[in-house]
Amino acid sequence: MTTSQDQRIRELIGGAAQAAAAGRPYDAERLVRQAENAAPGHPLVLNEIGKRRLLAGDASGGLAVLEEALKADPENPAFLLNLATALRNLDRRDEELAALDRVLAAEPTNMRALLQAAALHEHRRDDRAAAATYRKALMLIPPGTQIPADMRPILDHARRVVDANARALESFLETHLRDARAQHPGESMARFDKSLATFLQKRRVHRPQPTFLYVPELPAIEFFPRDEFPWLDEIEAATDDIREELIGVLADGNQVLEPYIALQATPDEKWRALNNSRSWGVFYLWKAGEQIAENMARCPKTVAALSAWPKCELPGSAPTAVFSILEPRTRIPPHTGVNNARLICHLPLIVPPGCGFRVGAETRQWEPGKAFVFDDTIEHEAWNDSGEARAVLIFDIWNPYTTPAEREMVSALTTGVEQFYGSLPSYL
Repeated sequence: MTTSQDQRIRELIGGAAQAAAAGRPYDAERLVRQAENAAPGHPLVLNEIGKRRLLAGDASGGLAVLEEALKADPENPAFLLNLATALRNLDRRDEELAALDRVLAAEPTNMRALLQAAALHEHRRDDRAAAATYRKALMLIPPGTQIPADMRPILDHARRVVDANARALESFLETHLRDARAQHPGESMARFDKSLATFLQKRRVHRPQPTFLYVPELPAIEFFPRDEFPWLDEIEAATDDIREELIGVLADGNQVLEPYIALQATPDEKWRALNNSRSWGVFYLWKAGEQIAENMARCPKTVAALSAWPKCELPGSAPTAVFSILEPRTRIPPHTGVNNARLICHLPLIVPPGCGFRVGAETRQWEPGKAFVFDDTIEHEAWNDSGEARAVLIFDIWNPYTTPAEREMVSALTTGVEQFYGSLPSYL
């Protein structure tokens, strides 16, 4: 066969595949027939004949033709995958697995081969291998992918197998690790337990993604241990006074609040609902490093309580201390902060049922009077599904893992950026 003849056959078979994918089966059949009439012994034509016989229920006839195709092109993954299907239909499972192994050696991400191999492992009652193979297949599907209707039952089954295996593994490890845990009575296993949950795919891995500055080698901690911040005791002790002053401010109505999201340019889609809206309203005491004297004068007990606050000094950006009011049935979408050299503190003041807060893989409920500290450069979100407003006092501090020299340099960098641009970028 000449090169031009070979090229013509490849074009016809390629065109048939495109027609079939576009839902034009008659055009696909016509093109295959043209190729078959022109070169009945071409390996691509033999592969098509073999597929046709498989679809007609003639597994033996299909196998014979596919073996002829493979003589000309022995490592063609498409031919091998069809061969594996013929062998499956003939219940020649060992040979089927060998064919699938050859496909996956050439194309490790071949979804059809992975799913067929996983089903074969299930047939052989090798649950561990089936789950591992289904997991590989599922990991190939990008988030948000629209799954074709005919594939949904297959992938749903794959997820059930993977989940069942994970539960079995979790149960096994609980027993297996019992003696090791017993060797360390009284010691915190919180960090290990999070790693175990991640391994068991019960917890996602979230990393800092600051919008402005990333300081490497700082621990990526979602919620910091409360006992690392003993100075919070004094602020927590003033919770009732702080709440009383906030209620006095809110008595003047919603107009005393500023929208927390106030973007002049067209905002990202996630911020459209909250942009220039008091659904997420704030009352600043310190704003981007500046004291708001009028507001501070209205809240003297709050200001006094914050005297114990070790402020983060970032010219034009921090410190910030603000009452954050989330209106009923309002959600703050997942987002990240600007700089992991600083952390954020929340002192919950008014928390109706139905409110929640997530940082990374960990979700917490606010408890009035109980402060916590978190890294806001890890994706976080908040919601108020109740019929009442939720109120939290928010303020920022330096990350305790930064050194005094690093803090000074980060502050100087922030000033330098402001001087370069004439003002700080909007993301600060």
